Amino acid sequence: MRRARSASLRVTLLVASGIILMSVAAMSVQYRVTAASLEARQSEMLRADLEAFAALYQQRRIVALRQAVEFRVDTAPAQQVIYLLMDRDRKLAGNLAQWPAGLAVNGADFAPDGAQEFTYAGVPYLGVARELPGGFPFLVAHSRAETLATLADLRRLIGWVALGLLGVSLLAGWGVSRAVLGRIGRLNRLADQVAEGDLSARLPRPATQDEFATLQDHIHNMLDRIEALNRATHRLSDAIAHELRTPLNRIQQRLADLPVDTAQANEIRGEIRSAIRVFDALLDISAAEAAQGQRPGLVPVNLSELAEQVFDLYAPLAEDHGLECHLQITPDLWVLGERSLLAQLLTNLLENAIKYCHRGDAITLSLAEQNGRHLLQLSDTGPGIPEELRAQMFERFSRAERDRQTAGHGLGLALVQAIAARHGAKLLLPPTSKGFAIVISCPKLDPTA
Repeated sequence: MRRARSASLRVTLLVASGIILMSVAAMSVQYRVTAASLEARQSEMLRADLEAFAALYQQRRIVALRQAVEFRVDTAPAQQVIYLLMDRDRKLAGNLAQWPAGLAVNGADFAPDGAQEFTYAGVPYLGVARELPGGFPFLVAHSRAETLATLADLRRLIGWVALGLLGVSLLAGWGVSRAVLGRIGRLNRLADQVAEGDLSARLPRPATQDEFATLQDHIHNMLDRIEALNRATHRLSDAIAHELRTPLNRIQQRLADLPVDTAQANEIRGEIRSAIRVFDALLDISAAEAAQGQRPGLVPVNLSELAEQVFDLYAPLAEDHGLECHLQITPDLWVLGERSLLAQLLTNLLENAIKYCHRGDAITLSLAEQNGRHLLQLSDTGPGIPEELRAQMFERFSRAERDRQTAGHGLGLALVQAIAARHGAKLLLPPTSKGFAIVISCPKLDPTA
């Protein structure tokens, strides 16, 4: 789940980051275009003023220019424009008493280039300062307060829009991640069901035929093929078991009727009984697998009581082999199941432990409740199962090479897995420092419900 949450977060942040980056880039470009447009507009107004004054100056020189400045001062809004015409050290006309400190005169014509930014009385201005022929300093300036306020408002607007886009993009990212990872999650859950042995698991067909739907179809086709091959294999093994078990029983019966009681005859009888047990085990596995997921035949079973009874039957045998036996059972834990099959499961686990443990080893059978499930665990301190065999340890006839000389056919754990699946239980292999441990996690049953 942690990986799924991490992937969902990454997809959400990736989509959100993409939307935010594109939006911020677009808004930055828009801000720059707007700022340039406002600056150009102000420069154009300043240029228009200068051209008007230049026309008057060409007609009537300084007199006309002085009259025009006085007219503009009377009609212009306060602090919006500055007009100042001076005669060396005194004001001829304008709305300033004196020349702004630090403002340099940088030309002798009415060209709009060389505009300067300066602040007067706390108001920012953009102006052109010239010295006209005859030594007349002349200043035309327009307030930048409105332009700067507009740009500040635009920046605030961009900030709020960015915050809104952040929320929208996170929601969009979350929606995309839910849509994509939700479908991946369904495929993962299907894979988990198949890994647990349910080859019949399938996903509902999606409404649209996209890439995920195509992938789902391929997976379903693959599972159909695997399931068909698995059924064919099981049918073959069942047919072999059925066809050979009957004649072997007849041979065993005829041998029993013959007046022969030699070591060789007893060995033959033993081999025949061993072969019949193999076929019985195969048939039991097939029957348990066929009944998987079916409720008929399942009844409330006191698993605590059953575990104690089976353990008490095998404890003396284990002690005869020099093994220590430990029982840790929480009382009155119930499951829904077939008592005979659950007894067979416990029997197989205990027989395997006794068979493969060495003198001085310990066997522990425990049953406890945890997180709404009953955990039945059998552990031992024996040689354990080789790491390379763990992947196929529940397959039929699976045995370690070192155990070939030990009696058995490699069907015990396969039957345990089939019985567990019949009861909706999960098999877990917890890590151990020594020996082997297996946990059967069974659904909890309340007998009073």
